[in-house]
Amino acid sequence: FPVTIVPYYTVNFVEEYQTSVFSHFLEELKAGYTPNPDILCNREIKFKVFFKKALSLGADYLATGHYCRISEDGQLLKGIDPQKDQSYFLYTLQKPILKQVLFPLGHLCKHEVRQIAADYKLPTAHKKDSTGICFIGKRNFKEFTAQYIGYTPGPFQTLSGKVVGTHDGVTFYTIGQRKGLAIGGPGEAWFVVDKDPKRNIVFVEQGKDHPSLYKQRLEASDVSWVNALPPTPLPFPCMAKIRYRQKDEPCLIESVESGKVRVHFERPQRAITARQSIVFYLNDTCLGGGVILP
Repeated sequence: FPVTIVPYYTVNFVEEYQTSVFSHFLEELKAGYTPNPDILCNREIKFKVFFKKALSLGADYLATGHYCRISEDGQLLKGIDPQKDQSYFLYTLQKPILKQVLFPLGHLCKHEVRQIAADYKLPTAHKKDSTGICFIGKRNFKEFTAQYIGYTPGPFQTLSGKVVGTHDGVTFYTIGQRKGLAIGGPGEAWFVVDKDPKRNIVFVEQGKDHPSLYKQRLEASDVSWVNALPPTPLPFPCMAKIRYRQKDEPCLIESVESGKVRVHFERPQRAITARQSIVFYLNDTCLGGGVILP
């Protein structure tokens, strides 16, 4: 049988990751926000420094295992498997880069990928799905981040000003959170509804559907469009999601100005969280997105 030699390279981007992703992640946490480092990692590492390195080694394309597709005219599309679609994490990619990217898993469902791996007797065929933040995984988030930020106790307080407990620091809580609050007493469960990082206050209210958890409008900055330009004319009706795995929700892009976008949802959205991303879709096409402002 003829033998094909495929060159293999190992590259190390630890320094770039520390500077462009991890340090930014910690700064956002210290400021009391809930960042999404996976999106930043894709933009700054996989599809910037790694992409450039691949091309410098003579590669024609960069292929990754993301569950996404690319249309014939260079649009970013959702993966066929709705449970595994990862276009949410790649909204910052634009057409010039997509021309030299391959997503070989995008047209497959996860069970098909596992079957292919089993047919070739690959050890990953039955490996559990990876979950959690890229560099934390299934480790305890609070314990991990406390190594770098430390604990700064403060009050759990209702919107009316009543103190109902003590928290370990605004860093460790996010809007809509229920678990880990350790607030007792009668009535429904407590949920985080807001935070005041400057005063180190975490605001809580009882009930998973408390009105303060819902908002119908938001603004986002650092907006990136796959086509480089925003959709027109405005207001532009489309679908959007404010977190991964959320169902697409109908909305209107009301305005786009100076790298910011204003959005009005058809239905109020639960737990809109600063520094998470909103990503826009038109059917299966990912239009782009931005970082939610406080």
